[in-house]
Amino acid sequence: MSRVAVVTGAARGIGAAVVRQLAAEGWRVVAVDVCADVPGASYPLGTRQQLRDLAEQWPGSVRAVVADVRDEAAVRDAVEVAEAEFGGVDAAVAAAAVMAGGQPLWETTDEQWNALFDVGVRGVANLARATVPKMLQRPQPRSGRFVALASSAAHRGLYHLAGYNAAKHAVVGLIRGLATDLRGTGITATAVSPGSTRTDMLTATAAYYDLDDVEEFSQHQLVDRLLEPEEVAAAVCWLCGEQSAAITGTVVHADGGFTA
Repeated sequence: MSRVAVVTGAARGIGAAVVRQLAAEGWRVVAVDVCADVPGASYPLGTRQQLRDLAEQWPGSVRAVVADVRDEAAVRDAVEVAEAEFGGVDAAVAAAAVMAGGQPLWETTDEQWNALFDVGVRGVANLARATVPKMLQRPQPRSGRFVALASSAAHRGLYHLAGYNAAKHAVVGLIRGLATDLRGTGITATAVSPGSTRTDMLTATAAYYDLDDVEEFSQHQLVDRLLEPEEVAAAVCWLCGEQSAAITGTVVHADGGFTA
C-alpha cells in the first residue's frame, strides 16, 4: 500500500520539490498551500496556479488543497482530505514559512514578527496537532514521520534577520519536544536545516541585503554554490521513509556546509 503524506508550503520551492519526489516514489500526497500573500512578508508567495500545476502532474496521487497553516481548523480539514481520499497519514512535512526582515530587531514591526511566527512556528505546531493523532491510529509497528523545515538560521545568527533566527530556533525546539512526546510510539520527529537554496525566499532575502545576484550567498557554503530545492527535498523525503527510524529529535543539516 502506498504511504500517504501531507506537505505544507507546497506551491513552490522546497515544498513543491518534496511533493514531486514523494509522488515519483509512489507516495500519495496532499499538497497544501495558502496561495495568497501574507501581511509582513514583502514579496509574492505561491499561487493557486502553481499548486494546481503541481497536482496535475500526478493525477490520482497528488491532491491540491488551499489552506492557511495559521488556521488550525483549515489544517485539520486538509488532513481529513488525506484520510478520506487516501486512507490515513504516514508522514507530514511542514515546509510553509515566510521571510521577513531587513532591519535590526528593534526596528522589526509586529506585522513582520507575526508573519514569521504565525506561519513558520504556529503553522508547524498546527500541522503536528492535526497529523500526529492520525499517525497514532496506524497499527503497530508504526513508522510515522514528522519533518519540519528549519534553516541554517536556526544555528547561526544572520544580519538583520533576528526574527527569522528566532522563529527557526523555535522550530528546532518544537521538534525536540515533539520527538520526546512521541517516545516509544514508532513515530519520529526531525528537522531539516537547509542552507542558501535557490528559491523565491532566497531572492527576497537578497533584496533585504541589496544584493544584485543571489549567487553571492554561495560564498558561505563549502560546496561553493547555491543548493537546489531538489537536493534539500532528497533529505526530507528520506526522513519520511521507513528506513529513517533511527533519527528523531534532531536536525539534519542539508546546508552545503554553511554551518561547518
